[in-house]
Amino acid sequence: MHGTSCGHTNSGTFIMGAAAGMLAGAALGAAMAPSSRQIKRTAHKAARRVTEAVDHLADAMDM
Repeated sequence: MHGTSCGHTNSGTFIMGAAAGMLAGAALGAAMAPSSRQIKRTAHKAARRVTEAVDHLADAMDM
């Protein structure tokens, strides 16, 4: 009976450690996530590059 309670303690420790690791990972991920301003800026730059590429392609096709 004593051995069974020991097993529960070890599994409880494992679960607590896994939960702590998940919380730390979530906190780190949230801290490193880009802001909505950065996302909008990147999307705007990408849209501008696509527009420029289409313009260059249209100019090349006119030649």
